[in-house]
Amino acid sequence: MKQIFLITITLIFPFSSTAEIKGHWKKHLVWEGLRCNVAVAEDFTGDGKIDIISSAGGKTRLHVAPTWKEVVIGDDKSHTFIHGETFDVDGDGDADFIGARYKPGLIVWFEQPNKNPTRSPWKARIAEDEIIGIHGVLKADVNGDGKLDLLANSGQPKGKFPNSAAWLEVPRNPREANRWTRHIFAKEDAPGLSHYLGAGDLNGDGRIDITLAAKGGPADKSGQGEWFAWWEAGKDPTQPFKKHLLPGKHPGATNILPADVNGDGKLDIVASRGHGVGLIWYENPKWTIHEINTDLQSPHCLQIGDIDQDGDLDAVTCAYLSRKAAWFENDGNGKFTTHIINADQCAYDIRLVDMDKDGDLDALIAGQQSKNVVWY
Repeated sequence: MKQIFLITITLIFPFSSTAEIKGHWKKHLVWEGLRCNVAVAEDFTGDGKIDIISSAGGKTRLHVAPTWKEVVIGDDKSHTFIHGETFDVDGDGDADFIGARYKPGLIVWFEQPNKNPTRSPWKARIAEDEIIGIHGVLKADVNGDGKLDLLANSGQPKGKFPNSAAWLEVPRNPREANRWTRHIFAKEDAPGLSHYLGAGDLNGDGRIDITLAAKGGPADKSGQGEWFAWWEAGKDPTQPFKKHLLPGKHPGATNILPADVNGDGKLDIVASRGHGVGLIWYENPKWTIHEINTDLQSPHCLQIGDIDQDGDLDAVTCAYLSRKAAWFENDGNGKFTTHIINADQCAYDIRLVDMDKDGDLDALIAGQQSKNVVWY
């Protein structure tokens, strides 16, 4: 019976011939009803349980674990966020939420109330409103001062910072500051509708370098997209970084994350073509391309982590055209096997988080076309 079932799946989903079902990933529905682009997880209430913040339809929602009681912490139709992050922005010991709007560009941070995080609404303040085409944001300590900064792209070919990308330094007192301090690391050298960012020391000089991808395609009037690239940090991280274009032409390139795939101590790069097909990894230092998956359509999200707890780094995505959530098992040398988590799930965003605190990584998904927030 099991053999017949596997053959049936292959026939129904012809783009999954390399995939197999492995293990049991239980689906937990958190919320449903609208297209959702972003969901982040943290213990926002301080009770030891992992909560979720999502954004859809102009409302930013806190879903309180374990019942996922909904608290609307922001209700503003102009706050239609395409991506987000969470960290302690104001240094008061609790996690705040950051939401990014694509166009007109806007980044807003929501201050968690100290005494009652389930109080609505949370105070919302602008962090950035002059870069346009913000598709991805990412927390990282860019300048090495021990404090988290925020990376964001300015992916539209217009405005004050066209075809660019920035890192934003949190002001000393973010509650009183009008805006965060902006540093342009990619100065008009990131054309082609850039998407998501990554951060890590790729050349081993002790400085944080930044990765970025651009999808290109019909909407790219410049015709300069379809690339993966990294920007090398100099001694002064407030100045523009040096761009290094990675090999190949990659239609639909979206996600790019540094990770030591083969365990040689050097950061490689894992990447997905979220508006195209498949995932690859680049081997440092020659940036040789290796295939991870060649058939998933629109793997528009990516996370890296040791999913099977064998000591090496695996990857996870959710492909919205293939309607599949999948993880990729690394053998330790950079050879990956595709495993399907769920065969009827779409996503725009995915996070690896130990949601139930049982010691392993779970997959939190913001389902755009699925119109839900789920974790597996």
